[in-house]
Amino acid sequence: MSSPLRVHPRNPRCFEFRGKPLVLVTATEHYGAVLNRPFRFEEYLRDAAERRITLTRLFCLFRELQTPVNPYSTCKPDSPDYVAPFLRTGSGKALDGEPRYDLDQWNPEYFARLHRFLSLASEYGIIVEVTLLSNTYAPNVWALNPLHYANNVNGLPEIAWPDYLSLRHPGLFERQAAHVRKIVEETNRYDNLFYEICNEPGGGLGEPHPTCGEVDEWQTALARVIRETEAALPNQHLIAGQEAFQYEPFVQGTDKGFDLLALDVVNTHPLPNTTYREQTYDLGEFMSKQLKLRAVRDLCLATRHERKPLNLDEDNVASQYRDVDGWTIHRKRAWTVLLCGCHYDYIDFSIRVYSEAGTPESQRCIRSWMAHLSAFVHSIDLARARPLAGALKEQPAHTVESVLAVEGEDYGVYLADERELTEPRAGEPIEGAIVMDLPAQGYAVACYSPTSGLYSPWLPLAGGGDARFDVPPFRHDILIRIRRR
Repeated sequence: MSSPLRVHPRNPRCFEFRGKPLVLVTATEHYGAVLNRPFRFEEYLRDAAERRITLTRLFCLFRELQTPVNPYSTCKPDSPDYVAPFLRTGSGKALDGEPRYDLDQWNPEYFARLHRFLSLASEYGIIVEVTLLSNTYAPNVWALNPLHYANNVNGLPEIAWPDYLSLRHPGLFERQAAHVRKIVEETNRYDNLFYEICNEPGGGLGEPHPTCGEVDEWQTALARVIRETEAALPNQHLIAGQEAFQYEPFVQGTDKGFDLLALDVVNTHPLPNTTYREQTYDLGEFMSKQLKLRAVRDLCLATRHERKPLNLDEDNVASQYRDVDGWTIHRKRAWTVLLCGCHYDYIDFSIRVYSEAGTPESQRCIRSWMAHLSAFVHSIDLARARPLAGALKEQPAHTVESVLAVEGEDYGVYLADERELTEPRAGEPIEGAIVMDLPAQGYAVACYSPTSGLYSPWLPLAGGGDARFDVPPFRHDILIRIRRR
Protein backbone atom coordinates (compact mmCIF):
# COMPACT_ATOMS: atom_id res chain seq x y z
CA MET A 1 0.00 0.00 0.00
CA SER A 2 1.23 3.54 -0.72
CA SER A 3 1.66 6.07 2.06
CA PRO A 4 -1.61 7.50 3.38
CA LEU A 5 -3.01 10.84 2.30
CA ARG A 6 -0.77 13.63 3.58
CA VAL A 7 -0.45 17.41 3.49
CA HIS A 8 1.48 18.29 0.35
CA PRO A 9 5.15 18.95 1.19
CA ARG A 10 5.38 21.87 -1.28
CA ASN A 11 1.95 23.37 -0.69
CA PRO A 12 0.49 22.90 2.80
CA ARG A 13 -2.91 24.13 1.64
CA CYS A 14 -3.54 21.02 -0.46
CA PHE A 15 -2.91 17.29 -0.14
CA GLU A 16 -0.77 14.65 -1.76
CA PHE A 17 -2.33 11.27 -2.52
CA ARG A 18 -0.59 8.44 -4.33
CA GLY A 19 2.10 10.80 -5.55
CA LYS A 20 -0.19 13.52 -6.94
CA PRO A 21 -1.58 16.81 -5.58
CA LEU A 22 -5.21 16.58 -4.50
CA VAL A 23 -8.01 18.98 -3.62
CA LEU A 24 -10.98 17.66 -1.65
CA VAL A 25 -14.35 18.43 -3.24
CA THR A 26 -17.62 16.63 -2.87
CA ALA A 27 -21.36 16.62 -3.23
CA THR A 28 -21.99 13.79 -0.81
CA GLU A 29 -24.76 11.85 0.85
CA HIS A 30 -25.40 12.51 4.53
CA TYR A 31 -22.76 10.18 5.91
CA GLY A 32 -24.87 7.12 6.64
CA ALA A 33 -23.41 4.80 4.02
CA VAL A 34 -22.22 2.14 6.48
CA LEU A 35 -24.68 2.51 9.36
CA ASN A 36 -27.82 2.48 7.15
CA ARG A 37 -28.35 -1.14 6.08
CA PRO A 38 -30.47 -0.58 2.92
CA PHE A 39 -28.11 2.07 1.51
CA ARG A 40 -26.37 0.67 -1.58
CA PHE A 41 -23.05 2.41 -1.22
CA GLU A 42 -21.67 0.57 -4.25
CA GLU A 43 -23.93 2.71 -6.45
CA TYR A 44 -23.04 5.87 -4.57
CA LEU A 45 -19.28 5.34 -4.86
CA ARG A 46 -19.47 4.36 -8.53
CA ASP A 47 -21.29 7.55 -9.39
CA ALA A 48 -19.03 9.66 -7.14
CA ALA A 49 -15.99 8.36 -9.01
CA GLU A 50 -17.60 9.13 -12.36
CA ARG A 51 -18.26 12.66 -11.12
CA ARG A 52 -14.61 13.09 -10.11
CA ILE A 53 -15.64 13.57 -6.51
CA THR A 54 -12.54 13.19 -4.36
CA LEU A 55 -14.06 13.06 -0.86
CA THR A 56 -16.86 11.40 1.05
CA ARG A 57 -17.58 11.71 4.74
CA LEU A 58 -18.53 8.74 6.90
CA PHE A 59 -20.12 8.83 10.34
CA CYS A 60 -19.07 5.87 12.49
CA LEU A 61 -21.63 6.02 15.31
CA PHE A 62 -23.90 9.07 15.24
CA ARG A 63 -27.48 8.57 14.14
CA GLU A 64 -29.76 11.49 13.34
CA LEU A 65 -33.30 11.94 14.56
CA GLN A 66 -35.90 11.68 11.81
CA THR A 67 -37.49 15.10 11.26
CA PRO A 68 -39.55 16.83 8.55
CA VAL A 69 -36.40 18.69 7.41
CA ASN A 70 -34.69 16.30 5.01
CA PRO A 71 -36.58 13.21 6.22
CA TYR A 72 -34.67 10.96 3.83
CA SER A 73 -31.13 11.57 5.07
CA THR A 74 -29.11 8.37 4.96
CA CYS A 75 -28.05 9.16 8.53
CA LYS A 76 -31.68 8.71 9.64
CA PRO A 77 -32.23 4.97 9.26
CA ASP A 78 -35.29 3.27 10.66
CA SER A 79 -34.37 1.62 13.95
CA PRO A 80 -34.22 -1.98 12.59
CA ASP A 81 -31.89 -0.76 9.82
CA TYR A 82 -29.38 1.08 12.01
CA VAL A 83 -26.10 -0.89 11.97
CA ALA A 84 -23.99 0.07 15.00
CA PRO A 85 -20.43 -0.96 15.88
CA PHE A 86 -21.87 -2.89 18.85
CA LEU A 87 -24.08 -5.96 18.94
CA ARG A 88 -27.68 -5.71 20.10
CA THR A 89 -28.01 -8.61 22.50
CA GLY A 90 -30.57 -7.52 25.09
CA SER A 91 -31.69 -8.09 27.75
CA GLY A 92 -34.37 -5.47 27.56
CA LYS A 93 -35.18 -2.85 24.97
CA ALA A 94 -33.29 0.30 24.04
CA LEU A 95 -35.18 3.58 23.77
CA ASP A 96 -35.78 2.95 20.06
CA GLY A 97 -37.63 -0.31 20.80
CA GLU A 98 -34.87 -2.63 19.59
CA PRO A 99 -32.71 -4.83 21.88
CA ARG A 100 -30.14 -3.06 24.03
CA TYR A 101 -26.46 -3.07 23.07
CA ASP A 102 -23.58 -4.90 24.70
CA LEU A 103 -20.66 -2.49 24.34
CA ASP A 104 -18.22 -5.33 24.99
CA GLN A 105 -19.25 -7.13 21.79
CA TRP A 106 -18.34 -5.70 18.39
CA ASN A 107 -20.81 -6.14 15.53
CA PRO A 108 -19.33 -8.19 12.63
CA GLU A 109 -21.90 -6.84 10.17
CA TYR A 110 -20.85 -3.26 10.86
CA PHE A 111 -17.15 -3.93 10.31
CA ALA A 112 -17.81 -6.00 7.19
CA ARG A 113 -19.74 -3.06 5.73
CA LEU A 114 -17.02 -0.63 6.84
CA HIS A 115 -14.29 -2.63 5.09
CA ARG A 116 -16.32 -3.05 1.91
CA PHE A 117 -16.97 0.68 1.79
CA LEU A 118 -13.35 1.70 2.41
CA SER A 119 -11.98 -0.92 0.01
CA LEU A 120 -14.26 0.18 -2.80
CA ALA A 121 -13.56 3.86 -2.13
CA SER A 122 -9.85 3.02 -2.28
CA GLU A 123 -10.29 1.34 -5.66
CA TYR A 124 -11.94 4.50 -6.95
CA GLY A 125 -9.33 6.77 -5.37
CA ILE A 126 -11.89 8.54 -3.17
CA ILE A 127 -10.77 9.94 0.17
CA VAL A 128 -12.95 9.09 3.18
CA GLU A 129 -13.27 11.47 6.12
CA VAL A 130 -13.92 8.99 8.94
CA THR A 131 -15.92 10.91 11.54
CA LEU A 132 -15.48 9.05 14.80
CA LEU A 133 -17.94 10.85 17.10
CA SER A 134 -20.45 13.68 16.97
CA ASN A 135 -22.31 16.24 18.98
CA THR A 136 -25.61 14.82 20.26
CA TYR A 137 -27.48 18.18 20.14
CA ALA A 138 -30.54 17.49 22.31
CA PRO A 139 -32.07 14.89 24.67
CA ASN A 140 -34.11 13.19 21.93
CA VAL A 141 -31.05 12.80 19.68
CA TRP A 142 -28.85 11.62 22.56
CA ALA A 143 -31.54 9.01 23.26
CA LEU A 144 -30.63 7.28 19.97
CA ASN A 145 -26.96 6.80 20.90
CA PRO A 146 -25.74 3.32 21.93
CA LEU A 147 -23.69 4.96 24.72
CA HIS A 148 -26.82 6.40 26.35
CA TYR A 149 -27.23 4.63 29.68
CA ALA A 150 -30.70 3.28 28.78
CA ASN A 151 -29.51 1.75 25.49
CA ASN A 152 -26.87 -0.69 26.73
CA VAL A 153 -26.34 -3.36 29.36
CA ASN A 154 -22.98 -2.04 30.54
CA GLY A 155 -23.94 0.25 33.39
CA LEU A 156 -22.91 3.62 32.01
CA PRO A 157 -24.03 6.64 34.03
CA GLU A 158 -27.07 8.74 33.25
CA ILE A 159 -25.77 12.10 32.01
CA ALA A 160 -27.05 15.31 30.48
CA TRP A 161 -26.47 15.30 26.73
CA PRO A 162 -23.89 18.16 26.68
CA ASP A 163 -21.62 16.14 28.99
CA TYR A 164 -21.06 13.62 26.17
CA LEU A 165 -18.37 15.96 24.76
CA SER A 166 -16.31 16.17 27.94
CA LEU A 167 -14.05 14.24 30.30
CA ARG A 168 -16.50 14.56 33.21
CA HIS A 169 -17.46 10.86 33.24
CA PRO A 170 -14.42 8.54 33.06
CA GLY A 171 -16.47 5.43 32.35
CA LEU A 172 -18.16 7.06 29.38
CA PHE A 173 -14.88 8.42 28.06
CA GLU A 174 -13.27 4.98 28.21
CA ARG A 175 -16.11 3.64 26.07
CA GLN A 176 -15.64 6.47 23.58
CA ALA A 177 -11.89 5.82 23.54
CA ALA A 178 -12.45 2.08 23.01
CA HIS A 179 -14.71 2.87 20.05
CA VAL A 180 -12.06 5.20 18.58
CA ARG A 181 -9.27 2.66 19.10
CA LYS A 182 -11.30 -0.09 17.43
CA ILE A 183 -12.13 2.04 14.36
CA VAL A 184 -8.51 3.17 14.04
CA GLU A 185 -7.17 -0.37 14.37
CA GLU A 186 -9.64 -1.72 11.82
CA THR A 187 -8.96 1.03 9.27
CA ASN A 188 -5.22 1.57 9.64
CA ARG A 189 -4.49 -0.44 6.49
CA TYR A 190 -6.16 2.09 4.16
CA ASP A 191 -4.30 4.97 2.53
CA ASN A 192 -7.45 6.83 1.42
CA LEU A 193 -8.74 8.23 4.70
CA PHE A 194 -8.23 10.73 7.47
CA TYR A 195 -9.96 10.91 10.85
CA GLU A 196 -12.24 13.60 12.16
CA ILE A 197 -12.49 13.56 15.93
CA CYS A 198 -15.98 14.98 16.33
CA ASN A 199 -18.61 16.49 14.10
CA GLU A 200 -19.77 19.93 15.28
CA PRO A 201 -18.29 20.00 18.81
CA GLY A 202 -20.07 22.63 20.88
CA GLY A 203 -19.91 24.00 24.40
CA GLY A 204 -20.60 27.10 26.43
CA LEU A 205 -24.26 26.48 27.19
CA GLY A 206 -23.68 27.88 30.68
CA GLU A 207 -23.69 26.21 34.07
CA PRO A 208 -23.67 23.33 34.76
CA HIS A 209 -22.68 22.27 31.24
CA PRO A 210 -19.15 21.91 29.80
CA THR A 211 -17.31 24.98 28.61
CA CYS A 212 -15.77 25.21 25.15
CA GLY A 213 -12.41 24.69 26.83
CA GLU A 214 -13.61 21.41 28.35
CA VAL A 215 -14.84 20.22 24.96
CA ASP A 216 -11.46 20.99 23.41
CA GLU A 217 -9.71 19.12 26.24
CA TRP A 218 -11.91 16.13 25.39
CA GLN A 219 -11.00 16.43 21.71
CA THR A 220 -7.32 16.65 22.59
CA ALA A 221 -7.60 13.48 24.68
CA LEU A 222 -9.21 11.64 21.76
CA ALA A 223 -6.55 12.89 19.36
CA ARG A 224 -4.02 11.40 21.77
CA VAL A 225 -5.90 8.07 21.62
CA ILE A 226 -5.59 8.11 17.82
CA ARG A 227 -1.88 8.96 17.90
CA GLU A 228 -1.08 6.37 20.56
CA THR A 229 -3.05 3.66 18.76
CA GLU A 230 -1.37 4.32 15.42
CA ALA A 231 2.09 4.48 17.00
CA ALA A 232 2.01 0.68 17.17
CA LEU A 233 0.55 0.29 13.66
CA PRO A 234 2.07 0.53 10.16
CA ASN A 235 0.40 3.80 9.12
CA GLN A 236 -0.20 7.22 10.59
CA HIS A 237 -3.12 9.24 9.27
CA LEU A 238 -4.09 12.89 9.32
CA ILE A 239 -6.47 14.15 11.99
CA ALA A 240 -9.07 16.79 11.19
CA GLY A 241 -11.38 18.75 13.40
CA GLN A 242 -12.51 22.13 14.60
CA GLU A 243 -12.36 23.97 17.89
CA ALA A 244 -15.52 23.86 19.95
CA PHE A 245 -18.09 26.42 18.92
CA GLN A 246 -19.96 28.43 21.53
CA TYR A 247 -23.72 27.96 21.68
CA GLU A 248 -24.88 31.15 23.39
CA PRO A 249 -24.23 33.49 21.67
CA PHE A 250 -23.19 31.36 18.71
CA VAL A 251 -19.54 31.87 17.77
CA GLN A 252 -17.46 29.48 15.67
CA GLY A 253 -13.74 30.14 15.94
CA THR A 254 -10.89 28.80 13.82
CA ASP A 255 -7.73 30.15 15.47
CA LYS A 256 -7.27 27.27 17.94
CA GLY A 257 -7.58 24.79 15.07
CA PHE A 258 -4.66 26.42 13.30
CA ASP A 259 -2.58 27.21 16.39
CA LEU A 260 -3.24 24.97 19.38
CA LEU A 261 -5.25 21.81 18.80
CA ALA A 262 -3.57 18.58 17.71
CA LEU A 263 -5.01 18.82 14.20
CA ASP A 264 -3.48 18.39 10.75
CA VAL A 265 -6.56 19.68 8.89
CA VAL A 266 -8.89 22.45 10.06
CA ASN A 267 -12.60 21.98 9.43
CA THR A 268 -15.20 24.71 9.70
CA HIS A 269 -18.89 24.58 8.89
CA PRO A 270 -19.97 27.62 6.85
CA LEU A 271 -22.20 29.54 9.27
CA PRO A 272 -22.69 33.10 10.58
CA ASN A 273 -20.33 34.40 13.27
CA THR A 274 -17.36 32.40 12.06
CA THR A 275 -14.18 34.07 13.28
CA TYR A 276 -10.56 34.11 12.17
CA ARG A 277 -7.85 36.38 13.61
CA GLU A 278 -10.33 38.80 15.23
CA GLN A 279 -12.42 39.12 12.07
CA THR A 280 -15.99 37.83 11.85
CA TYR A 281 -17.45 36.30 8.71
CA ASP A 282 -21.12 35.71 7.95
CA LEU A 283 -20.96 32.61 5.76
CA GLY A 284 -24.74 32.20 5.47
CA GLU A 285 -27.50 30.88 7.67
CA PHE A 286 -28.36 27.19 7.81
CA MET A 287 -30.78 26.16 5.02
CA SER A 288 -31.36 29.82 4.12
CA LYS A 289 -30.70 29.90 0.36
CA GLN A 290 -28.28 32.76 1.00
CA LEU A 291 -25.19 33.08 -1.19
CA LYS A 292 -22.85 35.21 0.98
CA LEU A 293 -20.14 34.68 -1.60
CA ARG A 294 -17.88 37.60 -0.70
CA ALA A 295 -17.64 36.51 2.95
CA VAL A 296 -16.81 32.94 1.89
CA ARG A 297 -14.11 34.26 -0.44
CA ASP A 298 -12.68 36.61 2.17
CA LEU A 299 -12.39 33.93 4.87
CA CYS A 300 -10.63 31.53 2.51
CA LEU A 301 -8.23 34.20 1.30
CA ALA A 302 -7.52 35.39 4.83
CA THR A 303 -6.24 31.92 5.76
CA ARG A 304 -4.07 31.47 2.67
CA HIS A 305 -0.78 31.79 4.59
CA GLU A 306 -1.67 29.12 7.18
CA ARG A 307 0.31 25.88 7.22
CA LYS A 308 -2.73 23.62 7.50
CA PRO A 309 -5.43 22.93 4.90
CA LEU A 310 -8.84 24.50 5.55
CA ASN A 311 -11.87 22.41 4.66
CA LEU A 312 -15.32 24.04 4.48
CA ASP A 313 -16.93 20.92 5.80
CA GLU A 314 -20.66 20.29 5.38
CA ASP A 315 -22.00 23.39 3.65
CA ASN A 316 -25.75 23.40 4.26
CA VAL A 317 -26.64 26.95 3.26
CA ALA A 318 -29.08 25.74 0.59
CA SER A 319 -28.77 21.96 0.59
CA GLN A 320 -32.40 21.18 1.40
CA TYR A 321 -33.47 23.04 -1.77
CA ARG A 322 -33.10 20.41 -4.45
CA ASP A 323 -33.57 22.85 -7.31
CA VAL A 324 -31.45 24.83 -9.75
CA ASP A 325 -31.32 27.90 -7.50
CA GLY A 326 -30.02 25.94 -4.53
CA TRP A 327 -27.57 23.96 -6.62
CA THR A 328 -26.29 27.14 -8.31
CA ILE A 329 -25.56 28.68 -4.91
CA HIS A 330 -23.47 25.66 -3.96
CA ARG A 331 -21.71 25.58 -7.34
CA LYS A 332 -20.60 29.19 -6.90
CA ARG A 333 -19.50 28.64 -3.31
CA ALA A 334 -17.56 25.50 -4.27
CA TRP A 335 -15.69 27.21 -7.13
CA THR A 336 -14.87 30.19 -4.93
CA VAL A 337 -13.55 28.01 -2.10
CA LEU A 338 -11.33 25.89 -4.32
CA LEU A 339 -9.89 28.82 -6.27
CA CYS A 340 -9.01 30.43 -2.95
CA GLY A 341 -6.95 27.39 -2.00
CA CYS A 342 -9.35 25.58 0.34
CA HIS A 343 -11.52 22.44 0.22
CA TYR A 344 -15.29 22.02 0.00
CA ASP A 345 -17.96 19.56 1.15
CA TYR A 346 -21.59 20.13 0.19
CA ILE A 347 -24.36 17.73 1.19
CA ASP A 348 -26.36 16.60 -1.82
CA PHE A 349 -29.69 15.59 -0.33
CA SER A 350 -30.89 14.18 -3.64
CA ILE A 351 -28.94 11.07 -2.59
CA ARG A 352 -30.90 8.74 -0.34
CA VAL A 353 -31.74 5.09 0.13
CA TYR A 354 -32.74 3.56 -3.23
CA SER A 355 -31.55 6.74 -5.01
CA GLU A 356 -27.86 6.42 -4.25
CA ALA A 357 -26.68 8.29 -7.36
CA GLY A 358 -29.14 11.14 -6.99
CA THR A 359 -31.98 12.09 -9.31
CA PRO A 360 -31.96 12.84 -13.05
CA GLU A 361 -32.14 16.55 -12.16
CA SER A 362 -29.24 16.47 -9.69
CA GLN A 363 -27.21 14.39 -12.14
CA ARG A 364 -27.76 16.99 -14.83
CA CYS A 365 -26.95 19.87 -12.48
CA ILE A 366 -24.94 19.76 -9.27
CA ARG A 367 -23.32 16.36 -9.78
CA SER A 368 -22.16 17.22 -13.31
CA TRP A 369 -21.06 20.66 -12.16
CA MET A 370 -18.90 19.14 -9.44
CA ALA A 371 -17.25 16.94 -12.07
CA HIS A 372 -16.36 20.02 -14.13
CA LEU A 373 -14.95 21.81 -11.09
CA SER A 374 -12.83 18.84 -10.06
CA ALA A 375 -11.56 18.38 -13.63
CA PHE A 376 -10.57 22.02 -13.86
CA VAL A 377 -8.87 22.40 -10.50
CA HIS A 378 -6.86 19.20 -10.96
CA SER A 379 -5.62 20.44 -14.35
CA ILE A 380 -3.63 23.13 -12.48
CA ASP A 381 -0.16 22.55 -11.04
CA LEU A 382 -1.52 22.52 -7.49
CA ALA A 383 1.87 22.08 -5.85
CA ARG A 384 2.87 25.49 -7.22
CA ALA A 385 -0.45 27.30 -7.51
CA ARG A 386 -1.43 29.92 -4.95
CA PRO A 387 -4.53 32.11 -4.54
CA LEU A 388 -3.98 35.76 -5.42
CA ALA A 389 -5.72 38.51 -3.49
CA GLY A 390 -6.48 41.77 -5.29
CA ALA A 391 -5.20 40.53 -8.64
CA LEU A 392 -7.84 42.29 -10.74
CA LYS A 393 -7.67 46.04 -11.33
CA GLU A 394 -11.02 46.02 -13.13
CA GLN A 395 -13.87 43.52 -13.35
CA PRO A 396 -17.57 43.39 -14.30
CA ALA A 397 -20.08 44.88 -11.88
CA HIS A 398 -21.81 42.57 -9.34
CA THR A 399 -19.01 39.99 -9.44
CA VAL A 400 -16.75 38.45 -6.82
CA GLU A 401 -13.40 37.34 -8.19
CA SER A 402 -11.24 34.42 -7.07
CA VAL A 403 -7.86 33.85 -8.70
CA LEU A 404 -5.70 30.73 -8.43
CA ALA A 405 -2.43 30.99 -10.30
CA VAL A 406 1.04 29.74 -11.01
CA GLU A 407 2.23 33.28 -11.51
CA GLY A 408 3.59 34.01 -14.98
CA GLU A 409 2.36 30.67 -16.31
CA ASP A 410 -1.27 29.77 -15.60
CA TYR A 411 -4.12 31.86 -14.16
CA GLY A 412 -7.65 30.75 -13.31
CA VAL A 413 -9.86 33.82 -12.85
CA TYR A 414 -13.31 32.89 -11.54
CA LEU A 415 -16.05 35.52 -11.66
CA ALA A 416 -19.38 34.92 -9.94
CA ASP A 417 -22.51 37.02 -9.65
CA GLU A 418 -22.71 37.83 -5.95
CA ARG A 419 -26.30 39.10 -5.95
CA GLU A 420 -28.61 37.27 -3.59
CA LEU A 421 -31.80 35.66 -4.94
CA THR A 422 -33.79 38.35 -3.13
CA GLU A 423 -31.99 41.21 -4.94
CA PRO A 424 -33.34 42.84 -8.10
CA ARG A 425 -31.92 41.46 -11.36
CA ALA A 426 -30.06 38.61 -9.63
CA GLY A 427 -28.98 36.08 -12.23
CA GLU A 428 -29.40 38.43 -15.19
CA PRO A 429 -26.57 38.45 -17.75
CA ILE A 430 -23.30 40.14 -16.80
CA GLU A 431 -20.73 41.59 -19.16
CA GLY A 432 -17.61 43.70 -18.91
CA ALA A 433 -13.86 43.27 -18.84
CA ILE A 434 -11.08 42.16 -16.56
CA VAL A 435 -7.85 44.11 -16.27
CA MET A 436 -4.79 42.76 -14.48
CA ASP A 437 -1.02 43.07 -14.51
CA LEU A 438 0.75 40.12 -16.14
CA PRO A 439 4.45 39.53 -16.78
CA ALA A 440 5.39 40.90 -20.19
CA GLN A 441 5.13 37.83 -22.41
CA GLY A 442 2.61 36.18 -24.70
CA TYR A 443 -0.46 34.34 -23.38
CA ALA A 444 -3.49 32.48 -24.64
CA VAL A 445 -6.88 33.07 -23.02
CA ALA A 446 -10.12 31.07 -23.07
CA CYS A 447 -13.35 30.92 -21.11
CA TYR A 448 -14.43 27.77 -19.27
CA SER A 449 -18.06 27.08 -18.43
CA PRO A 450 -18.70 25.75 -14.91
CA THR A 451 -22.02 24.30 -16.13
CA SER A 452 -20.91 22.59 -19.37
CA GLY A 453 -17.25 21.92 -18.63
CA LEU A 454 -16.28 23.23 -22.08
CA TYR A 455 -13.72 25.80 -23.18
CA SER A 456 -14.24 28.56 -25.71
CA PRO A 457 -11.65 28.89 -28.50
CA TRP A 458 -8.25 30.08 -27.28
CA LEU A 459 -7.27 33.63 -28.24
CA PRO A 460 -3.93 35.47 -27.99
CA LEU A 461 -3.44 37.92 -25.12
CA ALA A 462 -0.52 40.28 -24.66
CA GLY A 463 0.96 40.49 -21.19
CA GLY A 464 2.27 43.53 -19.37
CA GLY A 465 0.63 46.13 -17.19
CA ASP A 466 -3.12 46.62 -17.57
CA ALA A 467 -3.63 43.48 -19.67
CA ARG A 468 -7.29 43.55 -20.69
CA PHE A 469 -9.75 40.85 -21.70
CA ASP A 470 -13.35 41.54 -22.68
CA VAL A 471 -15.46 38.91 -20.95
CA PRO A 472 -18.36 37.56 -23.03
CA PRO A 473 -21.82 37.96 -21.48
CA PHE A 474 -22.54 35.26 -18.89
CA ARG A 475 -25.10 34.29 -16.27
CA HIS A 476 -24.07 33.45 -12.70
CA ASP A 477 -20.41 32.56 -13.28
CA ILE A 478 -17.54 32.08 -15.69
CA LEU A 479 -13.89 31.03 -15.55
CA ILE A 480 -11.24 32.85 -17.58
CA ARG A 481 -8.05 30.86 -18.03
CA ILE A 482 -4.85 32.59 -19.07
CA ARG A 483 -1.84 30.48 -20.01
CA ARG A 484 1.65 31.41 -21.10
CA ARG A 485 2.24 30.49 -24.72
